Formats: sequence, C-alpha cells, structure tokens
Amino acid sequence: MDPFVQFVVRVSLMAIPLYLCNSLALLFGRGTPIDLGKNFLDGRRLLGDGKTVRGTFVGIVLGTAGAFLVKTAFPETALFLQSDYLAYGALLAVGAILGDFAGSFLKRRKGIERGKSVFLLDQLDFVVGGLAIGSLLVKPSLLEWIFLLAFTMLAHVLGNWIAYLAKLKKNPW
Repeated sequence: MDPFVQFVVRVSLMAIPLYLCNSLALLFGRGTPIDLGKNFLDGRRLLGDGKTVRGTFVGIVLGTAGAFLVKTAFPETALFLQSDYLAYGALLAVGAILGDFAGSFLKRRKGIERGKSVFLLDQLDFVVGGLAIGSLLVKPSLLEWIFLLAFTMLAHVLGNWIAYLAKLKKNPW
C-alpha cells in the first residue's frame, strides 16, 4: 500500500473515536455534573457544570461504538492499525474525556469561567489525552501527532466560522 494512503488510514482510525467521543459528549452532556458540584482545595469547582455524567458516559460509549463499527464494517482496515481496534478505540475515547477533564481542571484553577476559551487548550486537550492513553496500545509517530493536532485546529477554526456565518454563534472563535 502507498505510504501516504497508509498514513491517512492510520490517522483516520485514530481520529474516529476521538472526534466522536468529544463531539457527542458535548452534544449529549446535560444533567448531573461529574464533579457533583464539589470544590477543589482552592475553593473552586473541580471541573464545573459542563462536564456531566451523561456526557461522559455517552462520549465514551459512542466513541467506542465508532471503533466497533469500523472494526465490523472494515475488519482488514482496523487490523491495519491495531489487532484489537475496539480496545484501542475505547482507550482513545476514555483518554479524550480525561484530556477534556484535565483542560477544565486547569481552567478552573486559573479562575477561567466555563465557556471562556483558552487558545490551544480548548481545541486540543481531547486529542492529547486520547493519544496519550491510546499509546498504551498504539504509539503514534511524531508525524501522526503533528497531523492530528494541526488538523484538529484547522477543523475547529473552520467549524466555528461556518457556525458564525450560519448565525449559530455570536463570534467566529
């Protein structure tokens, strides 16, 4: 197989559980906060109301389900990255949630309110967390890390502009 195609397949297999988990946790995240409203030693919330039990559960389950669907529909492609792609997809999804939690935890420590953007942290925390935890099974190359981080930033900027132009957001960021 052509090395470029091989690279695209590997990166796509990494991205599917990450992006599904992150976006669906946000979409379905309502209800009980995962931190149960508790504060940290500094008196500030651990994570805040934006991280919910429901969003966490749905994100992990549907991120893993994405890996299951790929493994089921394209078993030879899933083997291309990892012999146990379902387990890898679950690790990516859990890591994406943990990365997002870490970002929220850091923002709360700095006194940054929920919904306020921190450049790079808000866009990349789930990718870093997912790839870090996923590396227990598959070690991404430096080029794969760079590509996924850069692509995620580009997709974030483009998505925000589209939402702004569609009048779904007040600002294009």
